[in-house]
Amino acid sequence: MAAEWVPDVLGDRFEQLTLPLRPDAEGEVVATLVRPVSRFRLELVRPVAAGVDVLYVHGWSDYFFQTELAEYWQDAGARFHALDLRKYGRSLRPGQTPGYITDLNDYDEDIEAALSAIGHGRHHEPKRPLIMMGHSTGGLVFSLWVARNPGRVAALVLNSPWLEFQATGIGRAAIQPIVEIQAKVDPRAPLPQVDLGFYTRSVSATMDGAWDYNFDWRPPRGFTAHPGWLRAILAGHARVASGLSIDAPVCTMISARSMLIPKWTPEMMRTDVVLRVDDIAVRSTRLGSLVTIARIEGALHDVFLSTPVVREEAYRQLTRWLRSYLRNDA
Repeated sequence: MAAEWVPDVLGDRFEQLTLPLRPDAEGEVVATLVRPVSRFRLELVRPVAAGVDVLYVHGWSDYFFQTELAEYWQDAGARFHALDLRKYGRSLRPGQTPGYITDLNDYDEDIEAALSAIGHGRHHEPKRPLIMMGHSTGGLVFSLWVARNPGRVAALVLNSPWLEFQATGIGRAAIQPIVEIQAKVDPRAPLPQVDLGFYTRSVSATMDGAWDYNFDWRPPRGFTAHPGWLRAILAGHARVASGLSIDAPVCTMISARSMLIPKWTPEMMRTDVVLRVDDIAVRSTRLGSLVTIARIEGALHDVFLSTPVVREEAYRQLTRWLRSYLRNDA
């Protein structure tokens, strides 16, 4: 029996679809698609993304809860879908290692299942352009996928994509042999916790932020990381560093600055406290021949979880970019 759309945890304005995947050593594996319920729109002017499909994917230790982002795409005329990858959020099952994977290419199964569900599978002949949008680790996953699948995407939007290790390419090259050994000896060994909780403090409504979400699916200090997973991430970073030749226009949106220090300061409410934005900007130039980098003053790591004024500017910048670069004949 085929899976059906059912009400989502975000309330009656959203629904979800479970996508069965091949089981692994930990048992059942699924991905989950989320979409806003269709609503009537009176359009006097053609919206910037009219006739477009959008697929969004979250970052590490995360899941989709950004309802405002979905509403933006709906108002822009697009059909919006978000994907909770295997072992994240709605797709996490009891007994599974949260977020664990040993090869980022394994997410191809999740992505293809989602695309098939929205009419963009390999066996389809889609009439609507497709935009893929990824945040942080999701931005890395989508960048690699788009590079391996030329011609299938009209545009790629990246929200603070994790394109390079925080210790830069030199640091990545230094630790990669150590991680390789650890991954072979004990791939699921817990790595030291390096998240001090500052990002959660800047985002969560239970602290200094403004957003309500499930701490089981987005823990205050992130999931426990493991060598097998980190090896996969570093391999992805290495592929980006070597150049991807993405054939679609790319928009990378990042904060104007980073602040990676071991002590809380109120300025962290206006900076990226997770990644080095300068490194993201540099690595973005390796994605393809048409890359726009938008640095948003006052933005957090997830640009679209920043303060209302900053989010308004981010949406304005994204709309302007779509008007300029979206190939949309639908």
